[in-house]
Amino acid sequence: MPELLKQIRAQLDALQEQKLLRKRRIVDGPQGPVLDVDGRQYLAFCNNDYLGLANHPALHAAAQAGLDKYGVGASASALISGHTSVVEELEQALAEFVGMPRALHFSTGYMANMGTIPALVGVGDVVFSDRLNHACLIDGARLSGAQFRVYPHNDVARLEQLLAKSSSPRKLVVTDAVFSMDGDIAPLPELLALCEKYDAWLLVDDAHGFGVLGPQGRGSIAHFGLKSERILYMGTLGKAAGVAGAFVAGDATLIEWLLQRARTYIFTTASPPLLASALLAAVKLMQEEDWRQQHLQQLIARLRNGLAGLPWPLLPSTTAVQAMIVQDNQLALDLMEGLRQQGIWVPAIRPPTVPKDTARLRISLSATHSNQQVDQLIGALHALAKQHAEADTCSMAKNGNTVE
Repeated sequence: MPELLKQIRAQLDALQEQKLLRKRRIVDGPQGPVLDVDGRQYLAFCNNDYLGLANHPALHAAAQAGLDKYGVGASASALISGHTSVVEELEQALAEFVGMPRALHFSTGYMANMGTIPALVGVGDVVFSDRLNHACLIDGARLSGAQFRVYPHNDVARLEQLLAKSSSPRKLVVTDAVFSMDGDIAPLPELLALCEKYDAWLLVDDAHGFGVLGPQGRGSIAHFGLKSERILYMGTLGKAAGVAGAFVAGDATLIEWLLQRARTYIFTTASPPLLASALLAAVKLMQEEDWRQQHLQQLIARLRNGLAGLPWPLLPSTTAVQAMIVQDNQLALDLMEGLRQQGIWVPAIRPPTVPKDTARLRISLSATHSNQQVDQLIGALHALAKQHAEADTCSMAKNGNTVE
């Protein structure tokens, strides 16, 4: 065996030993509150289909109409011949929806951030990043060649210290709006105030807020009622919108610059136009059926009330992402397996996705979940907590410790 393969095999074995080896699951059928995983149906709290649009009949019909009109593939980059009329319509609709002058469509959220940051900053500039930002913001900042400064999670005071010390000609603050593994919301008004004070730009990754927060799901910027030419807003279209892709919205001049310089936009084949057709239907549903956001908020409150008092705390969150911290990697896997045996699918999240000793269950709620389904999850977790407590009692007794 070549030496490189031996080294990689040893590294894989080390991941297995640390309970960090990941495994793909085979999913069949459409996304929804009940999911077919590895040939068995589960009550699913594992996807980011926050509004339940991924299998909506209106999106089906729109995608079919787009398929009939445009075919399957775009066959070229957007700047060659891949920018179809339906994508142009989608960009205009998205800009209007989030209250920005202009928007640019990307194939994925990862590509949006990887293209946007290097287009805005480079060598001699500086990027300020929250410690818990998503990997695509971190990778985009590193790719840019700019100086990379990390501030503690949501620590506005520390960010101001860093900004005040910086003499760089161009400064960019990047942050998740809703942090994907914690579920909390960034202090966007305070961040924008600092950007105004220190002449910096603010890039907001609203992957988990678009469609969920703000009036009619218009996003985290609308949630706080913010308006500024300094804001660049990235929204993901594969989560609450139920399809795929992403967009960056902001000042028309900045968007034009991204169109000219964002390499992940310029040098890739445009996404299939039928997806844009489906996304137009999704945006329309967000505007017309805001009961989805309201029901989701009710489910969030129901879950948090039902899980109060468990030995594993939920992180503070008013969003669809609810993180139950269990710390130990093996315990996270055991709880995931315990739920699986009860027909419930909740993923165990471990380092390096989250910091060391913060392994967790990541519970994702959707507007398509019912009260009864949330209650089923609550009951299952209480049952596992009781089993865990009984196992600890038995272990203490076997070790000769006094059990009060």
